[in-house]
Amino acid sequence: MSAASPSNVTIRDIAKFAGVSAGTISRALKNEPGLTETTRQMVLSAAHELGYDFTNLRRKRMRRLTFLLHRQHNTAASSPFYSPVLHGAEEACRKQGIVLSFMAVGPADGVTEQLRMHAPDAIVCAGFFEPELLGALRASGKPLVLIDMKLRGYSSVNPDNFMGGYLATKHLIGLGRTRIGMISGSLGHYSVRERNKGYRQALFESGMLADPRLEASLPDGVDLETGACEAMQSLLALPNPPDAVFCYNDSAALVAMRCCLAAGLTVPHDVSIVGFDDISSAVLGHRPLTTLRIDKKELGAMGVELLLRDRQDAPVEQVAPVELIVRASTVCDDWGPHK
Repeated sequence: MSAASPSNVTIRDIAKFAGVSAGTISRALKNEPGLTETTRQMVLSAAHELGYDFTNLRRKRMRRLTFLLHRQHNTAASSPFYSPVLHGAEEACRKQGIVLSFMAVGPADGVTEQLRMHAPDAIVCAGFFEPELLGALRASGKPLVLIDMKLRGYSSVNPDNFMGGYLATKHLIGLGRTRIGMISGSLGHYSVRERNKGYRQALFESGMLADPRLEASLPDGVDLETGACEAMQSLLALPNPPDAVFCYNDSAALVAMRCCLAAGLTVPHDVSIVGFDDISSAVLGHRPLTTLRIDKKELGAMGVELLLRDRQDAPVEQVAPVELIVRASTVCDDWGPHK
């Protein structure tokens, strides 16, 4: 076969030469999943033989991006975190002339067909997604970035969840608290799991053994308000209840604070409480909430920027810093370290 001019060689030319579909050629050239290594190498060899211009891969401009949020996060309790993430992605897209569409999806939603209707050039997935659902999305062949989730083989953007849990717990230890509990969501969620690891690491470094009785998780199948209340009540019912509680997010921390007040306890004198995320309502509780601040809009922007980069041979994992914000739920003017 006589090769076309190198600058004019197309994916269809390579497909005809190699005897495979244009989709297979595209996936191989873009190093996307779904092909054997033998097929990938065969395609690359054919492309080189024909003189394919590999810079063509970088010329296609991203015009449409779909932002996916799992249905379990599309709630009033989760929106103070994920709404700013979405807004950050929207602003980043607007600056680049990219049209962003939004979908709330779940495993039973026929996401492949919905995605075909949106016809995006790339996908952002925010929050927890089942591996099976991610696999279906990845099979679309579209570039994909995870936000607030981490999974091997995928590019991702996450806050420094481990450091946040560590800083929260070290802060409570520094105040003289000795029985520090934690309220967690599902440890199946990457961010919750990392926050729990940071909590345990701070206890370990301070010579405190992690007491499993002081760790309470939200029960399955209940909303956050009910689950966080049940978790806090279980901690307060212990023979020796905690004198401080680190909560996996601000919404749970605000519920925990209300439970303490209902039980006749004062915050922070009897129980210090720390949240995570610094949502807008963190300052509106009975006591303004000590928390870990995340630049949530920046998370969304970072996800878009990661997709705009030239393709990488390996997944890229970015971590955004967190900042401890100390407020009256752990310290106040007339209170010193707890005795």
